[in-house]
Amino acid sequence: MTTAKHLNPNLDPLALPLNGSSLIEASAGTGKTFTIAILYVRLVLGHGQPEGGALAAGMLPPNLLVVTFTDAATKELRDRIRTRLTQAAEVFSTTADSLQPTPETALIHQLRDQSYPDPATWPDCRKKLLLAAEWMDEAAVSTIHAWCNRMLTEHAFDSGSLFRLTLETDQSDLLDEVARDYWRTFIYPLSPVLMDEVLSHWKTPDNLRASVHNLIGDADSLDMTTGDVKHAIESTVQRRMEQAQILKAHPWADWKPEVTDMLVALNKSKRLHGGSMKPMIAAWDKLLDWAASDELYPEGLDKAGFQNQTPDILATKLKGDGDVPHHPAFEAIEELIAFAENLPSAEADILRHATHWIAARLESEKQKRSEMGFDDLLTRLDDALHGPRGDQLAATIRRQFPVALIDEFQDTDPVQYRIFNRIYRVADNHPDTCLLMIGDPKQAIYGFRGADIYTYLDARTGAHDRTWTLGRNFRSSRPMVTAVNRVFEHGDLNSPEGAFLFGKGDTSPLPFQGVAANGTKRLWSVNEEVQPSLTLWSLESDQEDRNGNRKSLAKGTATTEVAETCASEIAHLLTLGQQGKAGFALEGTADDLEPVEPKDIAILVNNRNEAAAVRDALGQRRIKSVYLSDRDSVLTSQEAKEVLCWLKAFAEPRQLAYARAALATPTLGLPWSYLDQLLTDEMALEREIERFMGYQQQWQNRGVLPMLRSFLMDFEVPGQLLQRPDGERRLTDILHIAELLQQDSLQLDGEHALVHHYTQILRAADEEDEHRTLRLESDAGLVKVITVHKSKGLEYPLVFLPFGTAFRAQSEKQSFVRYHDDNSQLITVFDPTPEDVARADRERLGEDIRKLYVALTRARFATWVGVADIENWHLSGLGYLLGGEPAAQRPLSEALNLLANGYPELCACPLPDATDLRYAEETPAALGQARVSTREAREDWWIASYSSLEYSGLSGTGIVFTGEVEDAETQNLLEEGAHNPEDEDATRPLSHSLHNFPKGAGPGTFLHDLLEWCVQQGLQSIVDNPAQLREQLIRRCSTRGWSDWVDTLEHWILTLIRQPLPLNRRSDENISLASLGTLRPELEFWFESRNVSTRAMDKLVTQHTLNGADRPRVDDGRFNGMLKGFIDLVFEHNGQYYVLDYKSNYLGDEDSAYTDQAMGEAILEKRYDLQYVLYLLALHRLLKARLPDYDYDRHLGGAVYMFLRGINAPGAGAFTDKPPRVLIEQLDAMFDGKAAPGEEAA
Repeated sequence: MTTAKHLNPNLDPLALPLNGSSLIEASAGTGKTFTIAILYVRLVLGHGQPEGGALAAGMLPPNLLVVTFTDAATKELRDRIRTRLTQAAEVFSTTADSLQPTPETALIHQLRDQSYPDPATWPDCRKKLLLAAEWMDEAAVSTIHAWCNRMLTEHAFDSGSLFRLTLETDQSDLLDEVARDYWRTFIYPLSPVLMDEVLSHWKTPDNLRASVHNLIGDADSLDMTTGDVKHAIESTVQRRMEQAQILKAHPWADWKPEVTDMLVALNKSKRLHGGSMKPMIAAWDKLLDWAASDELYPEGLDKAGFQNQTPDILATKLKGDGDVPHHPAFEAIEELIAFAENLPSAEADILRHATHWIAARLESEKQKRSEMGFDDLLTRLDDALHGPRGDQLAATIRRQFPVALIDEFQDTDPVQYRIFNRIYRVADNHPDTCLLMIGDPKQAIYGFRGADIYTYLDARTGAHDRTWTLGRNFRSSRPMVTAVNRVFEHGDLNSPEGAFLFGKGDTSPLPFQGVAANGTKRLWSVNEEVQPSLTLWSLESDQEDRNGNRKSLAKGTATTEVAETCASEIAHLLTLGQQGKAGFALEGTADDLEPVEPKDIAILVNNRNEAAAVRDALGQRRIKSVYLSDRDSVLTSQEAKEVLCWLKAFAEPRQLAYARAALATPTLGLPWSYLDQLLTDEMALEREIERFMGYQQQWQNRGVLPMLRSFLMDFEVPGQLLQRPDGERRLTDILHIAELLQQDSLQLDGEHALVHHYTQILRAADEEDEHRTLRLESDAGLVKVITVHKSKGLEYPLVFLPFGTAFRAQSEKQSFVRYHDDNSQLITVFDPTPEDVARADRERLGEDIRKLYVALTRARFATWVGVADIENWHLSGLGYLLGGEPAAQRPLSEALNLLANGYPELCACPLPDATDLRYAEETPAALGQARVSTREAREDWWIASYSSLEYSGLSGTGIVFTGEVEDAETQNLLEEGAHNPEDEDATRPLSHSLHNFPKGAGPGTFLHDLLEWCVQQGLQSIVDNPAQLREQLIRRCSTRGWSDWVDTLEHWILTLIRQPLPLNRRSDENISLASLGTLRPELEFWFESRNVSTRAMDKLVTQHTLNGADRPRVDDGRFNGMLKGFIDLVFEHNGQYYVLDYKSNYLGDEDSAYTDQAMGEAILEKRYDLQYVLYLLALHRLLKARLPDYDYDRHLGGAVYMFLRGINAPGAGAFTDKPPRVLIEQLDAMFDGKAAPGEEAA
């Protein structure tokens, strides 16, 4: 193949024009991120810009857009750019002459010397670079989705987007709900016959949801099912019955004796074995039964009794040279088998209809809820840019971001490219903007996520002759680069379509361009000899079929054999490494060998089954490994199901079935004898139930995460698991799940709600969610087993690719396939023809070739590839590059030898036999005796809050500080519900009054969060538009089973916001919350506390508040460190500032229970007096720092504590107080380390 005509061979990062649009193709290991950082430095300096040009003054990070595709890549890019800016600033310092260029700074030195030779210009350059480096925290470096979300928010008017939209990262629950709605609407009403057709494809609504999920994004391009889906199913069933009736009309009864006599005669003549004859005759009884029944076809058509009576197979069963008997029954049976294998199906019609309906319903529900998913971020911005105000929006974004760099551009989908093309006009090459698209089409392997290589090729056409390439590999050794070049050059030269299947004639938009090697200081060496960088192990079958043709290997057999050899070779190399005989030696010498260690090795696999095979083989040789996939969810693990068993038992410990199931889970590892004992020994079972009841209490009081940790420790699970080969993996999964449960529990009410929620997400466990992706349990000193997709962007010293010819072809049995049509548009085809399947499989092959490229470019020094002669191995990516010929035409070993001949960097050899050699892991050095500190311990320093105080004489449960101050708000809410620590059943309220609303921390959190949301929306806005409040209430209440409370809560909140709120017990001054202009919700404060005596503080507060009334005393202790807290609401009125706190305490069943005296007693009992004094102290310190003429008496209004259940009482449930100035000033001094009255300074 020849080079594509628009491809420029090499990029000079200092000469690339930074105007208009350019495409940079960066092959693996060629320094893509380094290049981006250098280009960023140039853009900050305004380097290479025409004088007076729009970009000549240089760019600052907030206006220099860098887009990539993952959060991890965003962080790496930001850090690398900041580092390069800092290095560049140092090079431009006035003392830089003494700095010697390093490989990382050589280009910056060159930039300075060539473009800024006058040292007088350096200070200005340095200033720009330092400013940019310091500004990187606000740099516009983000994922494509985050950036689209920002654009929709910042330009809501031009984009036609709502000002307030909720981004839901996981919409699986909504999709589940809509799929069930579809099932209820269209499937439930079907007759049993029609229902059977649906159930033959999808047993449950969840199964249908899984099929529809990947089609929703294409709903607009799919043909709509003609008419009603019921009609489509009826038509299919009718066609099927008509075809079956035609087959049944054959004279089967007449044929039976004729065929029987024929078979018996064949048996007597020794041409047909009796073992074959008997099932063939027995099949006729089934045929006759079927012909008289309503069944579509007889049972057992796939068995030998029927299969052997088809003309072709019958011919293979007969011995001797006689003629093959003919009978119309044999053709009829063949026709019947073909009918059963290709039954008319309504699957495609149902899928099309379900996809359209579910997609429309999803969009409707999201609009009702003011929600967006990740995909909506892209489509909404795309629609806005191509809508009526699109020109104005594109111009606005261009002004905001005149420069954009798009990383990993090969993973772009059509919508993403349309967005950037609309803004930056790729083909126009506009000089006032700069669009740099950076990627490698050879690494475009994310088609299953929507990435589209044809979009990349479209961009290349738009960039025309502004396409550049990075042509030097900095990652791998010279032999490794040569070996990879050889593999793909071989494929490029030996196929008219080139290495990547895009060749036409003598040109290709995607040729393989070999890269030069920068080289490494070291090479892979064994026994003081440099080894080949690419080893190709061939595993060929030695069996033949009846016709003497070589039989392919069974895939399972090949997987096992190659996995065993792979593990055996690794054990061998690691053992040699321990002996100092294998490792990485300096080029040209055997000296200074760095021995190979487990951490140097990665094994690349395609899926978890291959990973399991390899890890089992490694485990048998005592080699520890770790596996990580980019798609596997922790919720698909066996441990996830066991955790559900545990949760059910903890939530209902008296349910014996749940308790027994939990105790029988493999992770606990309880002896069978003990489990058997629990069936008969009631006392033993009762002890376990009491134990589970204790876990239930821990769950309710401390949360699900602490409870699960206690459970694991009580049953010694960590110790047991870590003794197993996969124990670290399993323990990591359990702890990961526990963390997810803890996070979800914060949004749910009670343990039963969490169990239900967890059950639901287990059903959707295959949904992609980065928070649920399997975590790496540990990579310290372990062999890494990783999927090829996950390995992209990573590098390893040594790589094994054991299953190099594994692939998954497109099947004719699929209900639909996808491929690009002649116009390069991705289409979805239902009921595909063989031609459709072939085109889809050709694109599968193309992606497999690119995936092979990714795999072969991960190693720095050496790669081993297993090449197995499995069925149709030539249709794999590697098979295509080797010539694409089946083994019957050319043996596998011959194809490999042809590739390796003349290249010492490659070695083609038979798969070595696996050995039982075990790796003797080096024993870590014994730990010495722990050293004893001889220094005096420093004084305690800790972060405290109001909730960290303990009291004497307080009714209910005391609050004990545990060091986890982030939970302070929950502690307060627990106090508020202390009259009834268990939440009441809200689904059947006695009456719809707030006095009957459930009590406890859960409902308290619910009310606090609801009020916080109201403040964020704008209290007056809630009054003016109560519909948004009702919608929010419906949503929040439905998740807790409180739908009956919507009306009550709506009326209560509107009353609370509208009615006058007393601000001072000593005057009639009041104001409604809705009329507040200046306010701040959830104000967080921190201030220093210098050895403050809590007893002295309490004494001061008691003396100066609420007439010195009795109240529980604070236990003796000290605040030394920081005091922190959150104030529900701070607001200003008439020049005075107030703190307001919501309290959901229950004081009685009537409004009259919320008198000033009753609220005061509650304030004292719970010691809220101390709380509001600390809040006012924080506000006092803030105002003193912010207001130049601050005066306590004039500017600080006091505290308002809202008892939410008493808003209809005469005082509106508001308790107000303003402590005297002397108290606040004495506390202020005390927290500064000064002695309290009557106390000596600490």
